[in-house]
Amino acid sequence: MKNKCLVILASVSLLLSVGCKKETTIRETSGNDVAAEDSSAVKTGIPAGPAANTIMTEEYVKHIGALAFLWGWPMVNIHNRKVMFEKLPEPSYEGGIVPLSPPNQLCMLTDYIQPGEREVACPNQDVVYGFGITDFTKDALVVQVPDFGDRFWVYQVCNQRTDGYAGLGKMYGTKPGFYLLTGPKWNGKVPDGITGVFKCDTDLGIVIPRVFQTDDPADKKSIQPLIQKIVMYPLSQFDGKEKTKDWTKIPVLQSPEKEGNEETKWVKPEVYFDELPAILKEVPPLPGEEAIYGQIQSVLAAAQKDPKIKAILKQAAIDADQKLITPLFQFSNVGYPLKDNWTTQGNGAQFGLDYLTRTACAKANIFVNKPNETKYFYQDKDASGQRLHGNSKYTVTFAKGEVPPVKGFWSLTLYNQYHFFSPNSVNRFSLGTKNKNLKYNADGSLTLYVQNTPPSEDKMSNWLPAPKETFSLYVRCYWPEDRVIKGNWTPPAVLQVK
Repeated sequence: MKNKCLVILASVSLLLSVGCKKETTIRETSGNDVAAEDSSAVKTGIPAGPAANTIMTEEYVKHIGALAFLWGWPMVNIHNRKVMFEKLPEPSYEGGIVPLSPPNQLCMLTDYIQPGEREVACPNQDVVYGFGITDFTKDALVVQVPDFGDRFWVYQVCNQRTDGYAGLGKMYGTKPGFYLLTGPKWNGKVPDGITGVFKCDTDLGIVIPRVFQTDDPADKKSIQPLIQKIVMYPLSQFDGKEKTKDWTKIPVLQSPEKEGNEETKWVKPEVYFDELPAILKEVPPLPGEEAIYGQIQSVLAAAQKDPKIKAILKQAAIDADQKLITPLFQFSNVGYPLKDNWTTQGNGAQFGLDYLTRTACAKANIFVNKPNETKYFYQDKDASGQRLHGNSKYTVTFAKGEVPPVKGFWSLTLYNQYHFFSPNSVNRFSLGTKNKNLKYNADGSLTLYVQNTPPSEDKMSNWLPAPKETFSLYVRCYWPEDRVIKGNWTPPAVLQVK
């Protein structure tokens, strides 16, 4: 497995070096024409990919297929969400708990997301979420930002690659108003009354508002008027007047039948290479990606003519899904290692050409924010390197003055083996800034108790319930201070209680 990953990553590096600073136009060809023509190759004579009808060995097709699977996994994920959600007639709650909407609209929750959610792995219970797909082939979009006052908030706005392209949030000093999101081909006039404009370089993308909320019932009540003002709609509907939506009165859809407890399978390897041509058209190559597009397109063109090559590609996707992508679900394989077995990544939503981290994040916990918005720390093991398991008890102790340094909020969340909440007797899935009753030790430190059974009564406020099976821990630092971003602060060890 390790050798195969090294071969694939080496192939990526080679292709990027070949394709650097070129512009590629993919086109259908026949005869001896190149399968992917580089616009600069017309002058230099250097093709971006193999010539049409080039003989391709089985191993070559497998390697390019595995590379294509790693490269395109997040974009196919977004594409398939769009295909599913465009069937919806209006914003609605799936099963009463999951916010869904047709493209170019938002759907907001009115409270924390509930444990039954299975559409997006690793949700948190620190914010009230919203979710919307952007499709700029239809129109530019207006996103409303109400006056949040002192409350922390951030809107994640990303393209089909899951890279962020807008700065909307408390950390940006964003003013209340109307913000215009445009696609790569939009060249219309910005109307009066628009506060700011952000341009997306892909036609598809995502908008996910996050608004901080404490556990206090009074705070849950006071947030409601703000949530009603968080909406997104086509530019053609903009009239300069603030729109509102009562999210307590939207339809509830019956949850579809699902197998297992894992996240909805948005990327299906059996049909991956049937879907990939659409993604190559939807997502233009970044500078340096032209050779990768050329190699992938040449194999797809060959598969259209040769059923054997098509079958090899299909099997390559199935194998890559099992051997290459599935291991990336484990947090111990995401990003880079830190002390005490924590891991993290430093380029969330700014992945660029880092396909490995982009797909690892998409597999383990898709829709991460940019580092200046949120810093994430992942943990599958205790300090001794043993897998976290409900048959043991653990403590996480932040020294005095060493709780996560943030300007927004922090939390420690527990996820089950599927990266979702594990139902428990106190309906608690995280601890942090939102909890006003955390008890500090006499020396000013803060100890959190992670275990399956309740601790003594004096420790109940600091109890993070664990399932009986394996689980993971996850620290979020929203609007982190510089020392978090620069790596000068890391979470404390997870210690097994002997």
